Formats: sequence, structure tokens, C-alpha cells
Amino acid sequence: MIIFGILILVFILLALWLVFTYNSLISVEKRVENAWAQIDVQLKRRADLIPNLIETVKGYAKFEKKVLTDITNARTAILSAKTPKQAAKGENLLEGALKSVFAVAEAYPTLKANENFKALQEELSSTENKVSFARQFYNDMVMNWNAMILQFPTKIVANMFGRNKSREFFEAEPSERKNVKVDFSDLNK
Repeated sequence: MIIFGILILVFILLALWLVFTYNSLISVEKRVENAWAQIDVQLKRRADLIPNLIETVKGYAKFEKKVLTDITNARTAILSAKTPKQAAKGENLLEGALKSVFAVAEAYPTLKANENFKALQEELSSTENKVSFARQFYNDMVMNWNAMILQFPTKIVANMFGRNKSREFFEAEPSERKNVKVDFSDLNK
């Protein structure tokens, strides 16, 4: 009878551990999904600001068609991204296109002074910060998830319930990792 009681106690403890571990896996998995959703929200917010920025710039400058096409393509890539890798690719396209927009703005002092343009530029800057924070949070959650599914004994539960797929980090493209060259030589002229 004592052995039967001990076996029941061991079984109950094992079942409780299994439930706790499974729930922990689900909780971290949902945090990863939420973190990705936060990146997605910020990327869509930025993509929604782009048409307003373009319309403001178009009112002042004869815009190159290629720049408009590049921005539209980048915006579409971001809005249709399903994975961090696809989103990062779209972001890279958009960053390059936005540099062209701001280069045009430099050539038109009245555009730079325009309140709408300044407000949109500030909104984009704020959104870039939010995207950066959301990426960092997502990568922290992915790190937690990937570590959790590899650690013993959680790995056993993850494998039992098919929760053992690692997630990919939101990483910068190799071109974004290069040092930025700052040149102040034009200021002395």
C-alpha cells in the first residue's frame, strides 16, 4: 500500500511538472508571437506614413519615378512579409528609398522648412525607434524560446508536444553592418 501511495505521488508530481513545463513553453511561444506582432505593427505604421511623406515631397519637387517605384515596392514587401527575414529585406529596401527622399528634401530648402514634412520626418524617426525597440524585444523573446526548447528537461516536453521548432532572429542584412562614413568636408566650403 505504501509503494502504491509513493507511485501515485510520483505520478502526480510528474504530471504537475509536465503541465507546468508545457504551460511555460506555451507562454514563451506566445510572447515570441506577440513580439513579432509588435514589430509588424510598427512596420505597418511606418508604411502608412510613407504615402503622406511622398505626397508632401511631390508637392515641392519633381520626383524621380524610380524613387517612387522603389518606395512603393519596399512598402509592399513590408506589408506582405510573413517572416522576420522577409520583413528585414523589405525594411532594407525602404531605408534605401527613404534616403533618396531625404536627399531630395536637402535640395529643396522650402520643403525642409515645410511643417507637414517636418512632422512626417519626426513621425518616421519616432517610428524607427519603436521598430528598433520592437526588434530587440522580439530577439530577446526568440533567444528565450530557442534556449528553452534546447534545455533539459524542457526539451523532452517540447519534443513530446511538437513545440521544438526554433525561431529565426530578426537580423540586419550584411550591407547594414558596414560602418557609416561621415564626411564633414563639405561644411568648410
